[in-house]
Amino acid sequence: MIAGADPRIAVVGLGYVGLPLAVALADQFETIGFDIDPGRIAELRAGRDRTREVDGPRLEASPLRFTSDPDKARGCDVFIVTVPTPVDANRLPDLRPVIGATRTVAGLIEPGRETIIVYESTVYPGVTEDLCGPELERLSGLKRGKDFFLGYSPERINPGDKEHTVERIMKVVAGENPQVTARLADIYGRITIGGTFRAASIKVAEAGKVIENAQRDINIAFMNEITQIFSKLDISIWDVLDAAGTKWNFLKFQPGLVGGHCIGVDPYYLSYRAQQLGHLPDVILSGRMTNDAMGEWVADKLHARCDGRCGEVLVMGLTFKEDVPDLRNSKVIDVIRRLDALGHRITVHDPLADPYAAMEEYGLTMEPDALDRRYDLVLVAVPHARYKAMTPKQVAALAVDGGLVADLKGIWRHQAFPKRVERWSL
Repeated sequence: MIAGADPRIAVVGLGYVGLPLAVALADQFETIGFDIDPGRIAELRAGRDRTREVDGPRLEASPLRFTSDPDKARGCDVFIVTVPTPVDANRLPDLRPVIGATRTVAGLIEPGRETIIVYESTVYPGVTEDLCGPELERLSGLKRGKDFFLGYSPERINPGDKEHTVERIMKVVAGENPQVTARLADIYGRITIGGTFRAASIKVAEAGKVIENAQRDINIAFMNEITQIFSKLDISIWDVLDAAGTKWNFLKFQPGLVGGHCIGVDPYYLSYRAQQLGHLPDVILSGRMTNDAMGEWVADKLHARCDGRCGEVLVMGLTFKEDVPDLRNSKVIDVIRRLDALGHRITVHDPLADPYAAMEEYGLTMEPDALDRRYDLVLVAVPHARYKAMTPKQVAALAVDGGLVADLKGIWRHQAFPKRVERWSL
């Protein structure tokens, strides 16, 4: 890379993180967006983003070049890896996407270019330098620190959040030496008004990211635990939070189903590394255990409110959070599976979820006419804007006489419902 010259950049992985980043970079630099899914590339070229993170007009106006052919990215000066970092069935880190992307990049870097490979995927401290770096050297035959350099800049995308976008947030950057850090600060500083923060090292940047979500997870676990305690006292958690929230330094977390690709996953990366080092992370694992069990607890509460009678159940909302189409690691499925195991017959509706993704991910059939029928139990599990716009009368109309309307997040808790239905909330 010629000092001071604008780099040619390739973003590897065009999901919730990679696509907004690549679009922002393309406004400043020659940028290639690479994804292994040809179908994803085809829809992006047509101006459609299934994640809804980038709208059609912005996508069509972008100079970003899309490809599923890795050879098109050969010889780029900077590669930014933005692939998922899930956990496996045993809740252990699944680094296959990161290692797969690393192997792809290893075949594209060229000697003499001083290429920078930046990872944005959330990992435990050490993955970038101790796993990815040696793999790049092994497969490329090139020398780290001479032919290529490593960097890390943790992603901070919050799906559905139109305020904290990549163009507005502070970006943490770290390189394997001060020169690489400075280069990354310049690149990322050109695309965000939030500025950049130069972390002390790559491992520090990795650690900073992984504790951001672990901290939220633990705080929400506390809320879920006290929700369960107060339910035994017949106290509404929402009333409790209203009272406690009047103190100036009370942290306003809320209870709920903690899913998604970040908060429900990242603590397992940190706990895995901790145990490798011989430390049992009691607080982290306790929080995860509480949050992982919340879906079944909700289902059992609803079953008890139905006096143990099985019936027709409508579950409104399947995505991991409101107003996004993202189904990854949604904890609504835990409620559904438990209710199904208890003998209830489940119908699922979600205005944003992709029916094909719901079938592929969870084996569920989405029913577009689900809101045209009546049920013994109506559970509003995800407070999508479309559901919030419904009046109590409209929601109650979905339930049979004497049926139960379960408002998980307390959307309508200050509003009166027709007396012919019962109500429940946390």
